[in-house]
Amino acid sequence: MVAIRRASRYTGLSASIRSCLALLGFAGLLGGAGVFLLSMDGGETQRGTRGLVGVGAHSAGATLRKPHLVYGTAWKKEETAGLVRQAVATGFRFIDTACQPKHYNEAGVGNGWTAAAQELGLSRGDLWLQTKFTPIGGQDPNNVPYDPEAPLADQVRTSLEVSLKNLRTDYLDSWVLHSPLEAFEDTMAVWRVMEEAVDAGKVRQLGISNCYDLDVFRTLYQQARHKPAVLQNRFYESTKFDTELRNFLKGRNIHYQSFWTLTANRGALGSEQVKTLAEAKGLTPQQYMFAFMMSMENVTPLSGTTSRIHMAQDVAVMERVQSGESMFTTHEQRLFAKILGMPMDAPGSTAYN
Repeated sequence: MVAIRRASRYTGLSASIRSCLALLGFAGLLGGAGVFLLSMDGGETQRGTRGLVGVGAHSAGATLRKPHLVYGTAWKKEETAGLVRQAVATGFRFIDTACQPKHYNEAGVGNGWTAAAQELGLSRGDLWLQTKFTPIGGQDPNNVPYDPEAPLADQVRTSLEVSLKNLRTDYLDSWVLHSPLEAFEDTMAVWRVMEEAVDAGKVRQLGISNCYDLDVFRTLYQQARHKPAVLQNRFYESTKFDTELRNFLKGRNIHYQSFWTLTANRGALGSEQVKTLAEAKGLTPQQYMFAFMMSMENVTPLSGTTSRIHMAQDVAVMERVQSGESMFTTHEQRLFAKILGMPMDAPGSTAYN
């Protein structure tokens, strides 16, 4: 990793200014010996001539103690490495991927985060890497990252080793079962192998995705030795915004990660009413949505944007929420929930535990 030294200027820069500097630095517009790199505590560091400037506001540990955003890497193919590098430079510290070549370029994530870390002077511990074991039903039969004829347990173990190699790390912060298997017995068989990885120190926590059945999740939770710490689902009206599931998560230290957060709610976000609400707070409708999500208890939205501007906007609103700013009144929360079509008891608490 590139060594960096601390300095004392620019500690008071706002999120928006630091995000703009990140974009300028990433574009190479602030190159040269005098370039400053914003450090993890908002201070300043100076690094030679490479010239990449990053927001650098959140170590992984600090981020996860506060509301945060996850950078999602699905469907980015050959652009994955560059986009992950850009996301980390802008201020994202939580990266989500999967050992599923059909939809993810896991090796690109590894190349992207390591390049950004070297340029920004970050260590592995400054980032939170999450990937998934994808069962055979979710794989491209012509590009499976494990032997599809092998026993299920071996498929899981091989997938983990492939992920560690792709991501250029010796441990995962979070390992997620991409979806329940058809038979619950098989779901638990996979989970037991994943638990072995936690025991071995290769994985820090486990989770599950695309699990919309409360009975399935509750039974998994009850039978698991290492309890799920993450539930990652689509967040939209068709599933009633997972209200029952999210209520079950409360008090159990389980984070709800939402994907399709913007895409599936495009109609509401495009309404004049939401535009007016967002503008009153100096936000775009998309920022307003992310702020709303992060104001709920243990809810973590994913952003999969490929836009530098949107990355900067996402990080800026995350920082506003993390600063402790009161973003919504109870009335505003309930009004926005109604516009989305959420059950009126769904907004949850503004407290983030």
